Amino acid sequence: MRKAIVWLLVVGFAVSGCLKKESGCPYKNSSIVASVAEQKAVTDYLDSNHITTAVKHSSGMYYEITNAGTSGSPGLCSQILVNYTGKLASGTVFDSQASAVFTLGSLIESWKLGIPLIQKGGNITLYVPPSLGYGSNDVKDANNNVVIPANSVLIFNISLANWQ
Repeated sequence: MRKAIVWLLVVGFAVSGCLKKESGCPYKNSSIVASVAEQKAVTDYLDSNHITTAVKHSSGMYYEITNAGTSGSPGLCSQILVNYTGKLASGTVFDSQASAVFTLGSLIESWKLGIPLIQKGGNITLYVPPSLGYGSNDVKDANNNVVIPANSVLIFNISLANWQ
């Protein structure tokens, strides 16, 4: 009887050790890839602005790292402290903030993919196809004015000041 109890305990510990532990992080990596047409819209923007150093990400987004930073990169459940400017391909700035705090996983796909490419103190520019931004939805301000038209290519200049 004692051997049976010990055997059950050993088996129980072995099985429970093989179970995946819940991390408590509700955010998951996405596998969204921009369509060929959206990627072309981004490359057209890059070409017309003579931007030749942007790197293509597997998602179809393009990016330029101007400073890689140091001290590791954030994960999806990290709180990030950023300074950023977001603009449309026309050059119109639709948002700009200093010392903004977000949970990385709660942001648009391009940020979830792009910000981990840099570390604390790093700077990156993201050239975002619509499906990795706000997609086919207009983004409106508090007065119901459209600030980001549906299907817009977006450009973000982001500095990762800190994360935890």
